[in-house]
Amino acid sequence: MSNDEVYASGLLNRALDPGTQPEAIRAFMQAEIDLLDDIVTETTAWLDVGCGTGRHLALLRARVRLGVGVDYEQAYVIAAHRNAGGSPLHFITADATRLPLSPDFDLATCMTNTWGTMNDKHGVLAEMRRCARRRVVSVFSERSSAARREWYRRFGHPVIEESAEWLMTEGGLRSEHFTEARLRALIGDCTIYPCTDIGYIVRF
Repeated sequence: MSNDEVYASGLLNRALDPGTQPEAIRAFMQAEIDLLDDIVTETTAWLDVGCGTGRHLALLRARVRLGVGVDYEQAYVIAAHRNAGGSPLHFITADATRLPLSPDFDLATCMTNTWGTMNDKHGVLAEMRRCARRRVVSVFSERSSAARREWYRRFGHPVIEESAEWLMTEGGLRSEHFTEARLRALIGDCTIYPCTDIGYIVRF
């Protein structure tokens, strides 16, 4: 199975259930929210790439002028509409490497290692650069493997293969992790900050 097929099977809903999340994963996700709370303001036009069911935008909907979430999985976009749709939040189904949007955003994000599950990473970065003046990606580091192994096992995807750059689960999920050197090689000019002990925040 491809990552697209794995996500279409409903993986995200199980992964976002707090009962499946080890403490290190919950801390990483909270650190992302804390970061967004610091950088999103009432004047922000925010594009969230790979938004899933729209949880980041929904949490901060009172803090944005405009929020647009994009995901390729129609079922997640429908759930985002149901849970948080309506002004100022909007959700669309689209390919992250060919966004049907104008370059009018203050901020583009791709959170919770979503970028680490995407095939065309350079294409996604190019679209984020085109659409927004500030861009933020959060990813897992090479130190995240133990916490992710436990997390994936809890939501029914035990890890069966591991390399220096990715974990592969029995269910077909391929999730990458990154060193600072690899991030700089892929992204180019960027600023990298730790995000708890198991991840990074990258601004570019």
